[in-house]
Amino acid sequence: MAMTNREAFRKGFKAGIPIGLGYFAVAFSLGIAAKAVGLNAVQGFIASALNIASAGEYALFTLIGASATIVELILVTLVANGRYILMSCALGQKLSPELSLGHRFGVGFFITDEIFSLCVSQEGYLNPFVSYGAAAFSVPMWSLGTAMGVIAGEILPVRVVSALSVALFGMFIASFIPPTRKNKVLLGAIPCCFVLSFIASKLPWVGDLSEGSRSVLLTIIIASALAFAFPVKDEPEDSAVEGKEVTE
Repeated sequence: MAMTNREAFRKGFKAGIPIGLGYFAVAFSLGIAAKAVGLNAVQGFIASALNIASAGEYALFTLIGASATIVELILVTLVANGRYILMSCALGQKLSPELSLGHRFGVGFFITDEIFSLCVSQEGYLNPFVSYGAAAFSVPMWSLGTAMGVIAGEILPVRVVSALSVALFGMFIASFIPPTRKNKVLLGAIPCCFVLSFIASKLPWVGDLSEGSRSVLLTIIIASALAFAFPVKDEPEDSAVEGKEVTE
């Protein structure tokens, strides 16, 4: 039986609580970076609310500090966030063909590493309200964390703020480990991804790429290899309808 939109939102919101708490801690360091280039708390809040990506925002704040042009800001932010394009394409396979364009844009806007992991692990078609529920708590916490980081400024030592990011990595790992219990391919792919990512960071040419560009390159290679070696079969109709209802 498909979840109602209210049930899907509640499920997403509950899952978004630990995500948001991790985001708040990590965004503190973003706030300090924003403060360093002259942004105030309101500007930092808006930047995080519209971007929702640590690598992209670090690049954005760095370019603002270097007095870059608008075109440079757009291009660099696009490259730094390039992996989300791939995530959107992958998540698009989890959406019902009947889902409206508005909901597709909504789900796409709120994609982060952790929300993507939550959404892609759902059974059958994704109800977009799962994504909205997770974003309802995590995105404001991300933005608030940035604003608070700006306000805190240099009060906290940078090393202390950086140490808080460990919580986010632990939360991210916890979001994709449970599905490995049912999927042996995923279970084997995860450690392979870690190993390949480490090797790529040490290679002469690939290691010189930015983390975002390297992630995009590795994602294309690994995902293509797994898709070729372990093609996903079409889901049965009774499973595919899970989460399909989106109108209320």
